[in-house]
Amino acid sequence: MNDRYDGYAGGDQYELVGYDEFGQPVYRQVSQQPQQQGYDPYGSQPQGYGYDPYASGHPQPGRPYDAGGPQPAPYDTGQQQAVPPYDPARRPPAPSYDPYGTGAPAAGVPGPYDPYGQGEGPGGAGTGQQPRVAEQTAYIPQQAGPVEDDEPRAGRDYRTEQFAFVEEQEDDSEDVIDWLAFTENRTERREEAKRRARSRVVALVVVLALVAVGGVGYLWYAGKLPGTSSDGKPGATTAVGAQNRDVIVVHLHNTKGGGTSTALLVDNTTTKQGTTVLLPNSLAMTDDNGSTTTLAKSVDDDGTSGTRDAIDTVLGTDIQGTWRLDTPYLNNLVELVGNIDITTNTDVPDPDAKKKGQAPLVKKGEDQTLSGRMAVAYATYRASGESQNAQLERFGAVMQGVLRKLSSDKQAATTTVQTLAQILDPPLTDADLGAFLAKLADLAKGGDYKTALLPVQQDGTLSESASDSVIKDVLGGTAKSPDADAAVRVGIKNATGTKGATEQARVVLVNGGYTFLDSGTGAAQTVSRITYSDAAKKADATEVAKTLGLPAGSVKKGTVTSNADVSVVLGQDYKLSSPRG
Repeated sequence: MNDRYDGYAGGDQYELVGYDEFGQPVYRQVSQQPQQQGYDPYGSQPQGYGYDPYASGHPQPGRPYDAGGPQPAPYDTGQQQAVPPYDPARRPPAPSYDPYGTGAPAAGVPGPYDPYGQGEGPGGAGTGQQPRVAEQTAYIPQQAGPVEDDEPRAGRDYRTEQFAFVEEQEDDSEDVIDWLAFTENRTERREEAKRRARSRVVALVVVLALVAVGGVGYLWYAGKLPGTSSDGKPGATTAVGAQNRDVIVVHLHNTKGGGTSTALLVDNTTTKQGTTVLLPNSLAMTDDNGSTTTLAKSVDDDGTSGTRDAIDTVLGTDIQGTWRLDTPYLNNLVELVGNIDITTNTDVPDPDAKKKGQAPLVKKGEDQTLSGRMAVAYATYRASGESQNAQLERFGAVMQGVLRKLSSDKQAATTTVQTLAQILDPPLTDADLGAFLAKLADLAKGGDYKTALLPVQQDGTLSESASDSVIKDVLGGTAKSPDADAAVRVGIKNATGTKGATEQARVVLVNGGYTFLDSGTGAAQTVSRITYSDAAKKADATEVAKTLGLPAGSVKKGTVTSNADVSVVLGQDYKLSSPRG
């Protein structure tokens, strides 16, 4: 270990002799040097060892500096000679030790260190110079013996220049830093995982909300939400005017028995519903001349184009085309689709039967298979005393049966139409009709097809309450019968026995500002008769009698013909040569 500073600064020199049994060093006095050297803190020492921080840069004599070995005292007052080997026989007796200097020093032992040389001399006053002590073996009590390596650190006495800072263990510091970093990283990972989980939940909720809104929107658009359907059921609230409909009018002409039957084929592309709307022949309309007429007369007189426009006016529809279907073509159509299966409501006799009592051509019952000839007979059959509406319903059943057997493929349906080889009225073409029928066939196969009869009053007009379920819900139109302020409609039935009477009466009435309705001919009768059903029309009936030159007594309240305000039966008292305008 380094030699510790023992506080002794005397002029006498001592050399280390050895150590006693307690490990304390034992010194002896050496010969006095010629000249005592004082303390020079900044000067270079000629002798000694160790590193002099204030030296002029020249190497010092002595032992080199060894950080692990004994360190020299910083202040060396003399030159130390080499220490001889330790000889126990030469060891002087251990002097008594007074560490605090409270008593007189032992004999032969120098007194405490006086750094300023003011120890008392013989006279009791400080002389500034330490007196020489007799040459003997001396002991420096303040200097401790060597410390073993295994001695506890607490017992060591470090000097300021020999103190080395005890650094903190790097391993422990790094472990703490690593643990803090690990804890922080793990906390951050947990927070990041929570943030990602919340983001996923929010995204899932948004997606589910969008799906729900889209589903409800689709159901609303398709009219499948409760209370929003447009099929005429209670609770329907959908704005039917915004729905898209494709409409074609069909006129079935009976080439053998005469007469026509009219129906509207409707494809509601919004609600995916198909409907056949049956139109009674008594439906009142206005012809091209502004005169009131019936549907049946419009088909015979105005043809397909004029009738289509008149229907659009009355029902508020937008018909895209007219399909004239004569009975021979209906026969061929049923044969092309491979017969039809429908439920019949009556037995239909064979119109070509030569004998009475033969088996009916069509039997009443469910799921009856009808050929082309049988389908035509059932669609045109009207029993004695039946209304025209009964025959219309049979025609509607045949049309729906055909649609169920027709191909849903656009090209196949068009081929079927082309095979009929019929001439269609412009602007309808084979491709247009085939594509339209294919869509209706798909709806009919899926059960989304129905047949509805348009309710018409006795006079041929439309009741708003009675026609709402068909005109508004199915057709999306508005009922518009001929205006109540229009010219009085007069129905003429010729019972004079002269064919020219009807034409003469027509000219007279039209010139008088009335609307003429042809009610046909009847059995000849002597007296003419004028009737009205509404009391408000009595004055009009009287004026009609004056216009035709008939007596006022012929005016009576009674029944009138369909669509007419006043009915007139011309008798033989009607004078052709002197009509009165």
